[in-house]
Formats: sequence, structure tokens, C-alpha cells
Amino acid sequence: MKKLLLLFAIILVQQGYGQTEDAWVFFADKENVATSIANPITIMTQEAIDRKAMHGTVIDERDVPVNEDYITQIKAATGINVFAKSKWMNCVYVQGTQVNIEALLDLSFVIDVEYADKSLNLFPGGPIEDKFAIENETQRITYNYGAAANQIEMLSGDFLHELDYAGEDMIIAVLDAGFPSVNTNPGFASMVSEGRLLGTYDFEARTVNVDGTSTHGTKTSSDIGGFLQDQFVGTAPQASYYFFVTEYGPTEIPVEEAWWVEALERSDSLGVDVINTSLGYQDFDNPTYDHSYQDLDGQTTFSARGANIAFDKGMILVTSAGNDGGGFIYVGTPGDSPGMLTVGAVDSGGSYASFSSIGPTVDGRIKPDVMAQGSSSAVINTSGYVDFNSGTSFSSPIMAGVVACLWQSKPEVPNAQVMQIVRESAHLFNNPTDQMGYGIPNFEDAYNALQLLGIEDEFLISNFALYPNPVSSRINISFPEQIQNAKFTIHSIIGNEVLTTKISATNNVVDIETLSVGMYIATISANNTSISFKIIKE
Repeated sequence: MKKLLLLFAIILVQQGYGQTEDAWVFFADKENVATSIANPITIMTQEAIDRKAMHGTVIDERDVPVNEDYITQIKAATGINVFAKSKWMNCVYVQGTQVNIEALLDLSFVIDVEYADKSLNLFPGGPIEDKFAIENETQRITYNYGAAANQIEMLSGDFLHELDYAGEDMIIAVLDAGFPSVNTNPGFASMVSEGRLLGTYDFEARTVNVDGTSTHGTKTSSDIGGFLQDQFVGTAPQASYYFFVTEYGPTEIPVEEAWWVEALERSDSLGVDVINTSLGYQDFDNPTYDHSYQDLDGQTTFSARGANIAFDKGMILVTSAGNDGGGFIYVGTPGDSPGMLTVGAVDSGGSYASFSSIGPTVDGRIKPDVMAQGSSSAVINTSGYVDFNSGTSFSSPIMAGVVACLWQSKPEVPNAQVMQIVRESAHLFNNPTDQMGYGIPNFEDAYNALQLLGIEDEFLISNFALYPNPVSSRINISFPEQIQNAKFTIHSIIGNEVLTTKISATNNVVDIETLSVGMYIATISANNTSISFKIIKE
């Protein structure tokens, strides 16, 4: 009998080693790190360099691409398929048997393997629900003028639009499951015709076609950038956009987290300011890969770790809290990341929507951060008509667009400070709840608070700042306390120098009235360092 039990155990172990597993494979180093950092234009766009310079964000080894020779060797390994890569975490996402994956540790440059099945990492279901089930329940209503009015006015986003902050010169990336018809949809016609759809990519299919496997992205992105004359206005109708597919609808597998982080990295290298992601991860087709509540501490899951780096790189990330209010209950990942502005859903009257996932995180942090309308939200469907859908997938992009408009008013302020101002403007900031977080922000209050970050603010004691921006004639330069003299240079957007002058703490006003209307890059150089700002000449 003991022999039979031992034989049975051996068979089980062999079966376990023979089944396909998902894992991240981490590398020891990168190539040409010093050269790449010294010449950042070789690894990212000028827009990305300018944004990092404006916010004092360090360009470091995490920005250097993964060694392609290492990836080639992994692909050549027996029984291994490579599906994604991450430069920030210096790894690739693979599938293979446990035996073949563990054999990769014999390669000199492989330092660690992290399985999606956490039981294989030396520490310790049922059918998977359709994560878009609520959002896909279309409520066909006869729309009238301004179908999106309530969801914008609830946040006082209309106040920012009236000040002409509608997203101009801000770049927003939307990460989702599919964007069919965006190139022909009348709701995106102005974005396409004006050249504000900057690029598309499907990280699962490895193609620029972003039809994907769902209409979800078309609807979520309409809440930010959609426009139908006299019918519908997104919250950032004049911003520029990238649309990225990171989700494969027929399955729910951990590689989607890897594709999502890969899209964050692409966004950072392209100079994206704000990212919206109406996606979340908690349970998978294979229940051994599921994230428990204990995993949702903002530091454990692969997507939360990626979100934290993206925040560190200077972007503002906005994500939906999730629709698990009646199930798992808690905010999923990457919404658990402290670097995320996580958005729950309310109804048209501002009351908590019962499907919206709640907090706190396992380590006791407030989540969701803020709330926006996610019940009967107005959207533009793939046919170019106004519909009404429900889900935190829509409260997130509604919020993301208004955040971009707010940041547009003072783009030199770092992401963390903008996010905190948004939280502090919310109606429950002094008494947050598990269901509503800090509540519904008031972006008129947030705008006024942001403008009060004037030249006397503590933030500017150690930083240069330009004001006003946009500017019509004279621009003022605020000097940090420890610097008295500097060189001020303005380049056109294509790199031509149009003005250079010396400035000082007492001679800090520059006349730019003769410059043509448009966007420029202003650079201040002092003490062997320089910082760049985008300025708008009116």
C-alpha cells in the first residue's frame, strides 16, 4: 500500500512539472546603461525627456531597454514561449512547463523566476466572471443635448473648460481591451482629423490595429476624448491620445498584467502625462493564480509594482476601483497601488453605486481615492451614438480627463502634488469612508488650490517656475533660494533656438511678445544643470 501511495505521489509531481505554467523571468543586468542614460534620446522621445526635466524626474537604469540578446536566448530555450517584457523590472513573461522554466535559472543572466501560481514561489475557484459584465449592459435611452453634462458638472469639470483648459498639449494614454471603429467613429472624428490620435498598439497581438477583443476601450476613451456636436463632450476633448490594447477578452490570465506594465513603459517613453486604465485583476481562469486580499498591499502584484514605478517616473495614473462591491468586495490591483488615483462609482445624484469595489487596502490605506459618476454614465458607442453604461470603468476616464485639464493649468507641478490636491478637494476628505474614499472632487476648488501654489509656496523654494503659462507677452521666472543667476533659452517645438538671454533672481522677466503663437520649450540652465518647461504663447 505504501508503495502504491508513493507511486501515486510521484505521478502527481510529474503531472505538475509537465503542465504549462506562467512566470516572470528576471535578468541580472542590462547593456549600455551609462551610454543610454547619457543620451536619453536614444531610448525615449523628446517629449518624455522634457516632461521628466520639468518635474525633476530622474532618467535611470529602469528606462534602459531589456537586453534583446537575453530575450533571444530565452526564446530559444526548450519549451519556452515569451509573451511580454518589462524594462522597468528587467524581466520577460513566459509560459512553459515548470521543468523548462526552472532550467532558465541555469543561464548566467537569469537571477530569479516568479510564478503566477504563487504556490510555486515557495510561499503560500469556479468560473471566472466577465469583468465587463456590468459595463456591457447597454441602457438605450433617447439622448438629448449635453448627455454628458451631469458627469462633468458633478466634478466642476465645466469650470476648467470655461477657462479654456480642455486638455490642449496634454498627452493621455488609454489602456484597455479594444478600440474598434475609432478611426471612423464620428465621436472621434475631430481627434483623428486634428492629428491628436498620436498612435495605437495592441500588446497582445503585436500590431497597431487596436480593434482588440472588446468594444470596451472605445466607450471608456469616449468619456475622455469623445466629441459629438451638441450631443456629447468628453472631459478632455482637446487632449492628444495613445490607445493601447493590453487585455485579451476571451481569457483572464496573468500575462495581461505584464502587457499592461509594458504599455506603461511605452507611455513613459512617449512623454505621456496621464494614463487611464479601466481594468483590474484579482481572479484568473486558473484559480491558483488568483490574488488574495493579502496580496493587495500596493507592493506585491506585478501590475502594482509597475504602477509604482510609473508614478515614480512622473505620470498620473487613473484607474477604476472595480465592480466587485457585491462579490470579492475590495479594490483589485493595480488600484491598490499608492501611485494610482483609484476611482469608484456613484450614481447621477452622487450616492455610492452598490457595485463599486471598496477599501481599505490590506495595509489600511484609503481606497478608492475619489469618486465619479459610474452609474448610467454617458458614452459614445462603436456606431457613434450616445449610450448609457454603468461601471467604474467609466468613472475612471471621466476623472482622468478632468485631472489632465487641471494639470494643464499648471504642468510644472509634480504628479504627487496634483493628485493630493484632487483628494483634498473631495467632499469627504476629512471623513473618508470605505465605500467612497475621499469622495467626489470639486475641480474648481482644486484649480484654486493649485493656483495658490504661487512663487511663495514651499514647493518652489528649491525649484524654478514659470508664470503665467499660457503667456501672451511677458513671462516671469521664479528662482529657487540657492540660485541667483541663470541662462534662459527658448526653442521651437522642432528644436530651433528662438531666444536666449541671461536672467537673475532680480532680473527675472523675459519679453516674448514677438514670438509667434504656439508651443515652445523653455530651458533654464544654472549650476551645471538644466530644467525644461513647455510654454504656450497666446
